[in-house]
Amino acid sequence: MEIHCLSTVSHPSSSFPARILNIQGVSSSSPYPLVLPSPLPNSFLQRNFQPICYQKKLTVQPLKAYKGYILADAEKKGWDVGRFLKTLYFFNGPSSPAKFFEFLIEKLSGPSPSEAAKEMETSGIVLVAGATGGVGRRAVDLLRKKGIPVRALVRNEEKARRMLGQDVDLIVGDITKASTLLPEHFKGVKMVINAISVIVGPKEGDTPDRAKYSQGIKFFEPEIKGDSPEMVEFIGMKNLINAIKERVGLRRGKLIFGFDDNLSRELSWGALDDVVMGGVSEGTFQIDPNGGENGSPTAIFKGVVSTANNGGFSSIRTKNFVVPEDLSAYDGLELRIKGDGRRYKFMVRISRDWDTVAYTIGFDTVKDQWQSVRLPFSSLRPIFRARTVSDAPPFDPSEIISLQLMFSKFEYDGKLNPTFVEGPFQLPITSIRAYLKEPITPRFVHVGSAGVTRPDRPGLDLSKQPPAVRLNKELDYILTYKLKGEDLIRESGIPYTIVRPCALTEEPAGADLIFEQGDNITGKISRDEVARISIAALESPYACDKTFEVKSVIPFSEPFTVDPENPPPEKDYNVYFQKLKDGITGKESLEQTAVSV
Repeated sequence: MEIHCLSTVSHPSSSFPARILNIQGVSSSSPYPLVLPSPLPNSFLQRNFQPICYQKKLTVQPLKAYKGYILADAEKKGWDVGRFLKTLYFFNGPSSPAKFFEFLIEKLSGPSPSEAAKEMETSGIVLVAGATGGVGRRAVDLLRKKGIPVRALVRNEEKARRMLGQDVDLIVGDITKASTLLPEHFKGVKMVINAISVIVGPKEGDTPDRAKYSQGIKFFEPEIKGDSPEMVEFIGMKNLINAIKERVGLRRGKLIFGFDDNLSRELSWGALDDVVMGGVSEGTFQIDPNGGENGSPTAIFKGVVSTANNGGFSSIRTKNFVVPEDLSAYDGLELRIKGDGRRYKFMVRISRDWDTVAYTIGFDTVKDQWQSVRLPFSSLRPIFRARTVSDAPPFDPSEIISLQLMFSKFEYDGKLNPTFVEGPFQLPITSIRAYLKEPITPRFVHVGSAGVTRPDRPGLDLSKQPPAVRLNKELDYILTYKLKGEDLIRESGIPYTIVRPCALTEEPAGADLIFEQGDNITGKISRDEVARISIAALESPYACDKTFEVKSVIPFSEPFTVDPENPPPEKDYNVYFQKLKDGITGKESLEQTAVSV
């Protein structure tokens, strides 16, 4: 363990007042001291440095004591200490002189040993809303049996524990009350199955377990129980979408920085160059209001890079975000750039520390061409001082603290950038956005109802329609508000599937199925089957942004049973999903003027 004392002394041969950083306890033959010009250009740099002593075990060879200017050994270029300190100050760097000098000595200590990279991991939870309902509780059970992380959104915790088990991951909330849908409830949620529905029951009353309603075949005169269809199916849907939208992601991605159509988002960028290691490269960040594609605005990362003083990189880095950026819903970042034929590095940090692991990926550019470059989170490597860190924590896309873009001579683990040349460089950047990888799968599966477009459909014989269609007005416009809720999903930008089952029954899954579009069919289907369809839809790109009705081939008059000794084979629901078409909802048959409610 060595003891190092640092103090400032005057430089006798200088033609201007200066302070020299004298490091005691190191070898005396080094010709390069740290020179701090005085007076310094601003109040921050004019702070007086008091002598500081601290203990630190070093792994480098001892340096010799020295007094003189910081100069490159070959090209004799001076190190701009003022720019170095400004850089640290801009990025909220070391907050005390002790940390500042520790940072310097760590830089002199060299990089840590190279290690093999860990594969970056991301994971997601499926939220089941309405988890104590007939479809919802089955979906929870099936997901848990598959080993898929699941979280249940319920109103009654005691009922949910009794029904789903004491160890189920529960959140208590009511979609009709936005204040109960707290942001922390949805952390880690990546997909949603929404099985919430307004409660309908027989006017004559029902059993505690709603046996009359659940059987789904025999007709009882219905009425709304509890909250109205407007509160549950429309206002509740709006609240739920707002609560989970940022968690599950949007089809078009999320703008992190830059300019995109009528949207723009600013970040506080600053230059971070090899001056922090004694180099002389210098980069800048600018906004050109007409330098983008078709004369649109763009940011520009530009500068001059030099290998003098053993340097060789220039970069721009954002200040730490006040609130971490949660991109757990997405698969990576997409840069829209105009290439210059060079290879750059992009770094993401999940720590507020100044000098910490950066999760890094390199990318190539095409000279003089606008291009979109996708940087998958799964390909990020944990890098510290150009070396891979094997024991770094897994990359957490929900805790992004800062971003950095770099042009460097060095890649990592001793590799060099094959496109590196000294001199000027320029990289216009129109936007940085988070993206969902192709093929996109649904992030929001909604269990609705067949018949939602029929109450206002011209020429329809209502006597042949299910009770909810005939009694839509008497049931407070239940189907009208279900359709309005569907429209909120379709307009949200979330990749979705809308499943419209016909009459739900307590029969087992396994019957042959009919999938239709256009909202025309009637029939029955097992709740268990609908839960299985909903889970399968989450994994199928063929189900994405599709709306469909579904029933079994078994008529109402025939019960469906399964022999436990000879159960039907598992279905491949993709066979059904593949036949679905975009844009068919049944609204095509409605008149242009909607009936007001």
